[in-house]
Amino acid sequence: MSNTSDELPVFPTSAPAVFCDPDATPGLFTTVLERLAAVVDVDDDQLGLATPCVGFTVGELRSHVLGWLQFFAAALSDPAAATARPDPETFALTDGTAASEIVRNALSVIHQAIADDAAGQLVVMSGSRMAGDAVLGMALGEYIIHAWDLATATGQPYSAPESAIRPAHEFLEGMVAPEYRGPDSGFFDAEVSVPDDASPLDQLVGFAGRDPQWQAS
Repeated sequence: MSNTSDELPVFPTSAPAVFCDPDATPGLFTTVLERLAAVVDVDDDQLGLATPCVGFTVGELRSHVLGWLQFFAAALSDPAAATARPDPETFALTDGTAASEIVRNALSVIHQAIADDAAGQLVVMSGSRMAGDAVLGMALGEYIIHAWDLATATGQPYSAPESAIRPAHEFLEGMVAPEYRGPDSGFFDAEVSVPDDASPLDQLVGFAGRDPQWQAS
């Protein structure tokens, strides 16, 4: 018999206080997801390009980003998983639908979830539950990093505010243990060293296993 949602184990996390602040968190997501929306509508001839996210082409990474963004939005809006979740691994962009439109739709859902106190609830993820503020922290970091991946791979400018980068980095540092690194971990590759005076964005992408100086070959 499968577990009910309240029987699933709780994944231990600790998130910065900003992710429990209903006044601050929506603005962080607006900035980060609008900047993702600005780089996610790529040309068809760019879909096969390599990215700094090892093993993903631009097209594959875009599908990964959009599929999981819809999953995060669904999870935050329905923490107990009372309804079926979209499968992020089978996402396919429908002809005529802009990727940026999907990002902005997810942003609207996440804003409502924050207003409904998703941060203060346990959220069913994949085989476990996680504190809602931690899910928000994970999602924010995910979409700063992947927006940088897509922008870098396709030659687009990208930046994110320090006010979003620093709490996302702090959360990920507390969550990503050494055993969660490597090609089979589902998280990041080995950390890339960056200079002590590197920008907050370079520090974050280095932590996430990317070389901030990566260039397409």
